[in-house]
Amino acid sequence: MSKTLFDKIWDKHVVTTVEDGPTQLYIDRMYVHEVTSPQAFEGLRRRGLKVFRPEQITCMPDHNIPTLNQELPIQDAISKNQVDTLDRNAREFGVNYYPIGHALNGVTHVVGPENGLSLPGMTLVCGDSHTSTHGAMGAIAFGIGTSEVEMVLATQCVFQSRPKTMRITIKNSLKSGVGAKDLALYVIAKMTTGGATGYFVEYAGEAVENLSMEGRLTLCNLSIEMGARGGIVAPDEITFAYLEGREFAPKGADWDKAVAYWKSIKTDTDAQFDKEIIFDAEDIEPRITYGTNPGMGIGINEAIPVLSRDGAFPVSTAEEQSFLKSLEYMGFQPGEKLLGKPIDYVFLGSCTNGRIEDFRVFAQFIKGKKKAENVVAWLVPGSWKVDRQIREEGLDKILEAAGFEIRQPGCSACLAMNDDKVPAGKYAVSTSNRNFEGRQGPGARTILAGPLVAAAVAVTGRITDPRGFLNADNADNADFRR
Repeated sequence: MSKTLFDKIWDKHVVTTVEDGPTQLYIDRMYVHEVTSPQAFEGLRRRGLKVFRPEQITCMPDHNIPTLNQELPIQDAISKNQVDTLDRNAREFGVNYYPIGHALNGVTHVVGPENGLSLPGMTLVCGDSHTSTHGAMGAIAFGIGTSEVEMVLATQCVFQSRPKTMRITIKNSLKSGVGAKDLALYVIAKMTTGGATGYFVEYAGEAVENLSMEGRLTLCNLSIEMGARGGIVAPDEITFAYLEGREFAPKGADWDKAVAYWKSIKTDTDAQFDKEIIFDAEDIEPRITYGTNPGMGIGINEAIPVLSRDGAFPVSTAEEQSFLKSLEYMGFQPGEKLLGKPIDYVFLGSCTNGRIEDFRVFAQFIKGKKKAENVVAWLVPGSWKVDRQIREEGLDKILEAAGFEIRQPGCSACLAMNDDKVPAGKYAVSTSNRNFEGRQGPGARTILAGPLVAAAVAVTGRITDPRGFLNADNADNADFRR
């Protein structure tokens, strides 16, 4: 019987299936951070249990850690307690642990793939919704709750209902100046924030196949924002080249054996999905959001929609009220264009866009320019490995010459759980994944965008189409299609 990529991996990891109930699924690796793990470890302690397979658990703090002066004690009492608790639990239960300052510390969903901890064919979980990121490696990866974290710690298995399958095909190639973040925001806007609820999505098509691994990680990271259980991209030569030589990737004969298996798990030609969606990459331009969920997005040159209960965009009274409430929070109006809107903060980083390639794109655009005086810019590598690469490649010199400072790795301004908070009423163009009310700080107003748009904003101080800066020499440069 023909199978999808998802089916092949899922079926290989089934332990038992409860009649008319969930599947007991074996988990190859679980990532653990400081936010959702304290109660899980305490549950083990209370029941006198050990971690069943500690070598398959990887812990690191990321959400609550500061991005300046990490060598000093954390000042915020709540953040310090959460990080200290993870430290005690990881050491007591003997799991792999990368504390603050460790060479392998960083944002969990950046560290896993870049070190070969996340591999094709795996099942991967974490108490974090953006675990879907790891699906870019050709793995089934999804977020779980605290009680499920405890379940995996104790048994290396989790009960899950089998999701339906969806394939989203992006035909043709992305245009110059359009990257993976723009692609993801476009798909979310078309699908809406609930359009993929109950599905596990496989991304396919020319535009996806041509993405780098970093681009695929960005795309899969945002799968959850349209309600999907996760996203996945079939492993191919781009995947293998990215993984070869990574610290925890297979070596020697084991590598050859692994690649042979990875090549076998692609979707069969005649496999059936529960739902098929097709988009055209040529329809996508650089994207920004205007509201308070990632689905409220537009092309950078477009106007905010004007909704009507009777016209071209019919909505219910409740939908219209929600839409207007969102615009009120953001300080925008229906029909308004955001191009030229002054911006206060720019954030480059997070598990969505904190990888080395994101910094390359940002630095390449910034080179020879100066940071706008009205903008506060937080440039936060997703890991210490990314930080080292930035300095080895001389990107730090380019950024510093333009007036930017590189901070230390962490989740930073993706969410208001550390010191990097956007003040109330201020506008931030952010390369992170969520623009909910208060997500970057109480009263903060978040506009999601990709690294190239963020770079253009950082030097102009206002929402700017970066394509206006791309000259004839670099307009077709692949570095601007990430």
